[in-house]
Amino acid sequence: MITTMHDVPYFAQWESPELIPEIVGGRMSAVDDPCWPASGAASPEEYAWWAGRICGMACLRMVLAFHGLPVPSPVPLAVECMEHGGYVRDGEGLRGLIYAPFAEWVTSRWDIPVEVRPQLTLDDVAEEVHRGRLVMISVHKWIRWPDRTPLSTGGHLVLATGAGREHMTLHNPSGIPGETQQHALIKKADLKRFFAGRGIVIGLPS
Repeated sequence: MITTMHDVPYFAQWESPELIPEIVGGRMSAVDDPCWPASGAASPEEYAWWAGRICGMACLRMVLAFHGLPVPSPVPLAVECMEHGGYVRDGEGLRGLIYAPFAEWVTSRWDIPVEVRPQLTLDDVAEEVHRGRLVMISVHKWIRWPDRTPLSTGGHLVLATGAGREHMTLHNPSGIPGETQQHALIKKADLKRFFAGRGIVIGLPS
């Protein structure tokens, strides 16, 4: 079913992955996450503001860990990414992840080749995985519930960790524990409903 699988460590957007259903379901505020200090934020409020927005940083942390590189705490990492144009503050919100400056930052910071792919098929993603690369792909956040049909595609980043002829596996930074969080198996036919046809291919460090 899956012919290539990369043993990638998992990081969630929130410091307590087991609490994701409560947080995304609105039954708990991220400020009440007891593990928030591990994020590197200065306060629970800063942590909560960032945590729901840094799926890209969670994916990057997985990539760094996979390659045996030091893994920074997520909030300082996000702030550094913003300083390099990967995120842009927009009033009380945030625009990003902005692929081009993110790619330039990662390449210069860690000497990892990064290729922005504004047009990408799931077969392309599978081919890159088979070649030993990891791929951050843009999907709708409802990918955590793959039986649903989203109203749009994109807006959330997950990391493709494995591929086969008809299936893929994903690390989802906001997935449901035990179901769609780590190496979540999904049919390409189902993934296509969520996939925006773009992503970021991350190669091997020099």
